[in-house]
Amino acid sequence: MNLARSAPDTPDARSGFQSVRLLIRTQLWAQILLALVLGVGIGLLLSPETDTILTVPVDRVGNLGAWLKLPGGIFLNMIQMIVIPLIISSIALGLTSAGDPAFLRKASTRIVPYFVGTTTIAVLIGAALASGLEPGSYVTLSDPVDLPATAPPVTTEDIPFAARIPSLIPTGLTAASLSRDMLQIVLIAVFLGVALVALPTKTAQPMIDLLGALQAVALKIVSWAMLLAPIAVFGLICEFVMRAGLDALLGMSAYIFSVIAGLALLLLIYLCIVTLLARRNPLQFARSILDAQLLAFATSSSAATMPLSMRVALDRLNVRPAIARFIIPLGATVNMDGTALYQVVATLFMAQIYGVALDPASFALIIVTVVGASIGSPSTPGVGIVILSGILSSIGISPEGVAILLGVDRLLDMCRTAVNVSGDLTACVVMDRWLSEPERDTSA
Repeated sequence: MNLARSAPDTPDARSGFQSVRLLIRTQLWAQILLALVLGVGIGLLLSPETDTILTVPVDRVGNLGAWLKLPGGIFLNMIQMIVIPLIISSIALGLTSAGDPAFLRKASTRIVPYFVGTTTIAVLIGAALASGLEPGSYVTLSDPVDLPATAPPVTTEDIPFAARIPSLIPTGLTAASLSRDMLQIVLIAVFLGVALVALPTKTAQPMIDLLGALQAVALKIVSWAMLLAPIAVFGLICEFVMRAGLDALLGMSAYIFSVIAGLALLLLIYLCIVTLLARRNPLQFARSILDAQLLAFATSSSAATMPLSMRVALDRLNVRPAIARFIIPLGATVNMDGTALYQVVATLFMAQIYGVALDPASFALIIVTVVGASIGSPSTPGVGIVILSGILSSIGISPEGVAILLGVDRLLDMCRTAVNVSGDLTACVVMDRWLSEPERDTSA
């Protein structure tokens, strides 16, 4: 009897196996997670620190590692190629997305300080956790030469503060691009976006259309690069684990914990903001936005979640349509608190691994740069790692260093995107109260 009853289970088992195969074949996140697991497993088998039949002799680790890193090198160069046009187009389009200039002038006096304020809070949380926990101290590389810095970090302690202020204003896009100065690139995009808003619509529209096309081209290249992501993850993680060993791999858990703990703390701060500034029930708000959070977590894209976020804001949170239609698209481009927190933790983590000592002025400049760069992070999967590579360059660390983070980036990307969307919906309920109260008082 038992044997007879076990027969029907076989089609179910086959169906489950086929579902897993379909998931891996169609979903990039599943491919990356599989590549991560395979990279870790094979890397441990190949590592000279282990004693298996696949163990690679120490003198051959470098040669094999170079071939393993080849797809990752192509991937990283592709995203480095389009990081600057991607940031400029995204920030400028985000500033021009309000539509009605009069409403933009009215809302900008409140929404801009709010976005900058919450992003700064997120960065400070990340900086405090990374500095306090020091996740980079848990990673010990057996051969630091394999992770070269591009140049010694630029220290600013000997330069007067007043003399550094003019240097923040870029003399041109070419100079900022050659120096990979992310803060200057962000400022160029801000100047461009504000100028387009100030111009008549008929005059500004051709440039807005051009920026839209530039962003579309950049994102298309990102999508091509992401096709290489599973192979890149496998090769980079396999090479890293093979060279660094199990101890360094376990050290990554401290980095993951630092990011996720920071994101969880940021979500609690959002609930406090909802309670104190929007005067709403935080538990009811949390239940209302759960669907949008889950979709953001699954897709790792604020843009893909935007229609659902809009519906949640209108139908569940009862936000006025004019505010929801302004905040949600704008927030999907310029309100990236989760990304900002992740970037500062990752930057300090990498600085700790490389042994890059940051003086107070350099540390403050990193925070300002991360705040500005996160505002320019497009709402698509994998772009956070693009922005991070530029920030690492600004402190003298090779963009190749992101190879260490790439294998776990998908999980953290899912988490930070859910937080980004939560931040947009939090901004909606806050702005709904702040912007609508004067109108209600007038009508009364």
